[in-house]
Amino acid sequence: MRPDKYKKLLLDMFEEKTKKFGFPLIAYVILNNHYHLILKISCAETIPKFIGELNGASARTINKADDVTGRKIWWNYYDHIIRDEADFFKHLNYIHQNPIKHGLSKGIGYPFSSYNAWVQKKGKEYLDDAFARYPIVDFLTSNDEF
Repeated sequence: MRPDKYKKLLLDMFEEKTKKFGFPLIAYVILNNHYHLILKISCAETIPKFIGELNGASARTINKADDVTGRKIWWNYYDHIIRDEADFFKHLNYIHQNPIKHGLSKGIGYPFSSYNAWVQKKGKEYLDDAFARYPIVDFLTSNDEF
């Protein structure tokens, strides 16, 4: 997803496909080689079709922008059912902190993330409290030592 115009194309696809499928987009982050989403999905059987359309449309659009045909951009996906409040906030925090982990941002507020929308909706104190109450325990940045 480099340059950033590809991240913008993917974000446009998120908006288009979530609207088409009726899946409210709760949180997201787009990184250089993957993305994370939290969606509200009422029928789990539609997830493969949604991902297929999202990944297919975004790959075609990016390949067209590069004047390339047949290049594979996405290989697989993983889904997870949010079980409770703690699970939700751990995933939300992971998504919003993921750009720091991958060295794309020195702080929260990465432009291809839902963090700023959450700040506008709930406030920075709300998110800071969620980060404190539900920390990401397996979170290492590229500068951390093992």
